[in-house]
Amino acid sequence: QVQLVESGGGLVQAGGSLRLSCVVSGRTFRILDMGWFCQAPGKEREFVAAISWNGGSSYYAESVKGRFTVSRDNAKNTVYLQMNSLKPEDTAVYYCAIASGGRYYSPLSYEYWGQGTQVTVSS
Repeated sequence: QVQLVESGGGLVQAGGSLRLSCVVSGRTFRILDMGWFCQAPGKEREFVAAISWNGGSSYYAESVKGRFTVSRDNAKNTVYLQMNSLKPEDTAVYYCAIASGGRYYSPLSYEYWGQGTQVTVSS
């Protein structure tokens, strides 16, 4: 049974930081490409960041470049999203997902999803 469990969300003031974690079980984590997406109320799920299986490649949405960093620890089956200089518009539920191939920025390219963790940035 594949499970992805996100944690680390919360309420933070604008300009603050959070680090999200996603622990994966049920699959061989070290060979998985991973992604982070977010979804705000009334909006579609949007790409945030992605990282290759060995951490050698990473990709970011334009809106988070220079502020967010995706990383992974294959020994801990965990992928992280370090979020700095947070803005109110970053408020959303954040999801991690296991890639199945295709365009890394498309939710359709991911086959397993976590339950999400809420990030709220106050102004």
